[in-house]
Amino acid sequence: MLIGISAKSQSWEPGYFYDVKGNKEIGLIRYKGTGNGPIKDEGFIEFKADKKANTLTLSASDLSSFVMGRDSFIVAAAPRTGAWSKNEIDFVLVAVDADKEDPKLYMFEGKVGGGGGVQSSVGLGIGGGFGGGGGGFGGGIGGGISIPLGGGGHKATSYFYGRNTAEMKELTPANFVDVMSNIMGDEPEIVDELHQNRYSLGNIGKLIDRFYKLQAEHGAQ
Repeated sequence: MLIGISAKSQSWEPGYFYDVKGNKEIGLIRYKGTGNGPIKDEGFIEFKADKKANTLTLSASDLSSFVMGRDSFIVAAAPRTGAWSKNEIDFVLVAVDADKEDPKLYMFEGKVGGGGGVQSSVGLGIGGGFGGGGGGFGGGIGGGISIPLGGGGHKATSYFYGRNTAEMKELTPANFVDVMSNIMGDEPEIVDELHQNRYSLGNIGKLIDRFYKLQAEHGAQ
């Protein structure tokens, strides 16, 4: 089940990051998708080697990817379609990464305020892992789910797909069955259910849950 990161964004989680040179650092990470980062129009994280260490602030352009708890994030530039955060460069989460040869599913969750603009709020879910500069999850308002919030704003969740973040395309009702059948093609049961129209963007969370449940069952055999 996918849940919002906003509740956990103030919590330190064990994890690690890779910088743009491929160096890996292990420690504690706190995601900072909103606020004033070190570089304008970029998302950022906070990192410290251990609980007693000094806190470092790292901008998206300093990193290629990071893992926070169970979830894998990767740096992505704003796509040409769909809503995005106010940042031109931000982090996206790997929602589904079943096969290196298949497209990956990216999810993005943003809070659209009454005054306009989208504030980054990446969703936490079942991470699929990532490989050097590979896929993440991302999104925009166009094909997603809009949830009313107080103060005249709403939270919008959308999905993108592609072999990597540079090739992200928007997941829409029109391409939903074909795209998800491709992404989840190694689970024939799900492909059949998709073509029976049991899933849509409105209940994609259930689809992702079922996919990982089947993956776990088949992996145990």
